[in-house]
Amino acid sequence: MTKTKKAEVIEQLRVSFENTTAVVICDYKGLTVSDLEELRTAARAQDTSVQVVKNSLATIALTNAGMSGVEIKDTNIFLWSDDVISASKIAADFAKKSDKFVIKAGYLDGEAADTAKIEAFAKLPGREQLLGMLAATWMAPIANFTIGLDALRRQKEEA
Repeated sequence: MTKTKKAEVIEQLRVSFENTTAVVICDYKGLTVSDLEELRTAARAQDTSVQVVKNSLATIALTNAGMSGVEIKDTNIFLWSDDVISASKIAADFAKKSDKFVIKAGYLDGEAADTAKIEAFAKLPGREQLLGMLAATWMAPIANFTIGLDALRRQKEEA
């Protein structure tokens, strides 16, 4: 890879990392191409990017994006997304499916995160589920009020 190509890759990754809230670094050594395609398909469905990058280029891009504190070694695949929970869920779910896929570290909301923190975020409900729970909470008083009005109407009709 030429110096100009390396510079382009670093700049592309820097911009991507700066514009995201979650970067998860995983080991993928031993996975088959079909396994990686399955991971990419799952990630694409959740608007998460997945890319294998040379460690030196990724380190430079992360440092330039203001993310430091994690040492990158061995074989790595990077997952990044605007949604911390979805990136964490994709990595954790795939790690459960394959023992060869291991979460190493990451950056969540601009801070370095270890495996335990990433797995804790993966256990949280997703954005859509949280919005549904919020809507249900907002609708509960209205639903209870209408149920009470209906009961009052029935009581008055019987009397």
